[in-house]
This record gives sequence, C-alpha cells and structure tokens, in this order.
Amino acid sequence: MQLPRHTDTIKILQQSLLPGLADISEKVLAGLSISPSEGLLLFEKAELGFLGVLADVVRQRKNGDKAWFIRNFHIEPTNICVNRCRFCSFSHHFSNSKWELTVDDILAKVDEQEETVREIHITGAVHPKRDIEYYGELLKKIRSRRPGLHIKAYSAVELDYMIKKAGMDFTAGLKYLKDCGLDSVPGGGAEIFDETVREEICGMKTSSRDWLDIHRAAHVLGLPSNATMLYGHLETYAHRIDHLERLRRLQDETGGFNAFIPLKFHSYNNEMKDIPEVSVNEDMKMYAVSRIYLDNFPHLKAYWPALGRKMAQVSLSFGVDDMDGTINDSTRIYSLAGAEEQSPVMTVSGMKQLIEEAGRVPCERDSFYRPVL
Repeated sequence: MQLPRHTDTIKILQQSLLPGLADISEKVLAGLSISPSEGLLLFEKAELGFLGVLADVVRQRKNGDKAWFIRNFHIEPTNICVNRCRFCSFSHHFSNSKWELTVDDILAKVDEQEETVREIHITGAVHPKRDIEYYGELLKKIRSRRPGLHIKAYSAVELDYMIKKAGMDFTAGLKYLKDCGLDSVPGGGAEIFDETVREEICGMKTSSRDWLDIHRAAHVLGLPSNATMLYGHLETYAHRIDHLERLRRLQDETGGFNAFIPLKFHSYNNEMKDIPEVSVNEDMKMYAVSRIYLDNFPHLKAYWPALGRKMAQVSLSFGVDDMDGTINDSTRIYSLAGAEEQSPVMTVSGMKQLIEEAGRVPCERDSFYRPVL
C-alpha cells in the first residue's frame, strides 16, 4: 500500500488549503467519517487533484491496488413500463417499439453464456401484467438451468411494484424470491432521494423511503445489494450529499451494501434532453467525493457502459476499485440514452489491459468480491 506517500502529499497540500479542507484531510487520514457539511465543502471548494488524492487514501485502505471485475451478463425482460420517468430513454414511452421477452427467450439467453460467466443481472421496466409469481418462477427455471450462477435481480422499483401487487410486505416478498433463487439485489432505481427533485423527474416511481426500506429488508434476510445515484440533472450538491448520507446511515445499520455506483445522466431521447450533460471533471468529482463520504462501503464501482471505458479507466484514480464486468453486449439501457458504448462488451483480456494501464492490479471476482483464481 502507498498510504505514506499520500500522507506526505496531503501534508504538502494542506499548506495552501482552506482551513475546512485541511481539517477534512486530517479526518480522512485518521479513518474518520466526514460530516454532511464537510462533504458539501468538498463538492463546492476542493480542487479535483486534491479530491483524487484523498479518495485514493480511502481506496487503498480498503482494497490496496486491486481493481475488481466479474464475468457477467444482463437480461432486460421488457421495456413496457407503468412508470414514465422523465430521464428514461429505455421504456416504451420513448422507444420506437414495445417488447417483452418470454421465459423461453430469457432461458435461451442464459443457455448462450459460457460456463465461466458467474453472474446474471436481471432488471428492466416495470411491466403492468407481470407479478411476483412470474418473476419467482423465472428465478427457479434459471437456477435449475445454471445452479452455480449468481442471480442478481430486480431493482427496488420492480420489487416495490410486484410485492405490493401481491399484497405482501417487503420482507415476505423478498423471502419468497430468495427461496426461488434470488441471491442479491441490484442498486437501480435510487435516482436521487430528495423528494422534491424525485417528484419532478420520476414522480410515479417508488419513493425514497420505500427504496431504502426494500434494501433494509433484503439485508436483514441475508441478501446483499448495491446502491446507485443518478447525478448530473436537476440535483444540487446538497441533494447529492443528502443521498450519500441516507445510504451511509443504512449501511451503518445493516452492513448489507457491497458497492456504490454513481450513474451519469445522459440526455438523449428523453424528456430531459435539454439539460446539458456534466463534464468529465464533474464525473471524477462525483466519484471522489462518493469514495470519501461512503467510508463504510467496501467498493466504489464505475459502470463502464454508462461512463465509457476510457473514463472508467480514469476513475480508477478517483477512488474507484471495481470496473463491473464483461457485460457481453447484453444491455441497452445506456446505449439508448446516447452513451458512448453502443455495444457494451469487454473481453477479460481487454478488461485486464484497461486496469493495468491505469497502474492497478486486475482481480477477477465472484459476486461477493472473493478472488477467482
């Protein structure tokens, strides 16, 4: 680990820092959590280079120079959705067509995957006619087909709809799905927790409280999950810190989050297309402050289909330790929103090269961040 080098660098930087920033750096070096007001100060006043150094302290403390990745693929069962989120380019409201995969279609996609693929990620639109029994049976059939495949499935938004439709509480619904084969819960649907902004950009969607309650219930049942934030639209820095604070508090309570994933807003083909996309500097600031603030999250992930592989590589210098996975050209959510990666697929050798070029050590993992040898 290179923590002493970073310590020396920060000590030099402290001579020219605002007093509040110098105090923050001392807390981070000591392994202490920063406050919401200090997080806001980082967003508003800290130079990007300083943020990168400080975030790297946290990254190295938790993961050394490892940069993780997994062999995975996505299934997006349908784009037919009961919600009409203004930032969405995926649902049938903004697409040229409606589509829904049958169970046989999904199983065929599972059968196409090589045996070395370790994780399936299932998430998509909230279909009005599909219920918890449908999604439970799907889990059972995938499990019977590939017993060793980790099934990470159904965002909190999908779970909220299917569980309430079944007349169940979150714990009962998640237990049913766990018994059917669910292994973990993805982090999608968090968007931004501030209720005023949430009402404006996705007012029909699951509330912030229910999103957090679903993940809390999952953690209690032994189902780990991820968390996300959609940034770069109508939110302020204060809204971002509020979002991170709510996540940090829940993680203090349950310890069930594996990774945090900042997701950049892309403006193509949606009702918020007039909002300019934020700069690369703003992207890296978001990653760095997230790594510093969420000191109780073991991992910070750059979802490269959303960010682009080169910028994901750069993010490894701003606190990121996880590059997600090979994907196998199996997702369209961000390509439909105009992301650079129109056909997201990464070979294992390509992933390793990207990581090594950034000065990190590639480490293939399973879904629980255990190294795969």
